Amino acid sequence: MTLKSAAIFVGLCVPFFLATIWAIVDVAQKDFGTLGKKALWWIIASVPFIGFIIYLIFGFRKGKKLETI
Repeated sequence: MTLKSAAIFVGLCVPFFLATIWAIVDVAQKDFGTLGKKALWWIIASVPFIGFIIYLIFGFRKGKKLETI
């Protein structure tokens, strides 16, 4: 693998990795009604490359932000 191809690979993977981390953190900060639903969205958000897209389309608006004191 050359340096150029490695840079392209990293450049394509880093945004997906960051989006997956964002989705996991967002699920952790929300209340989905039951622990089972929260766990399901956490698993979906953790799927590499497509999990955060599924969460963004279907789950992002379902949860309510937890209030902090």
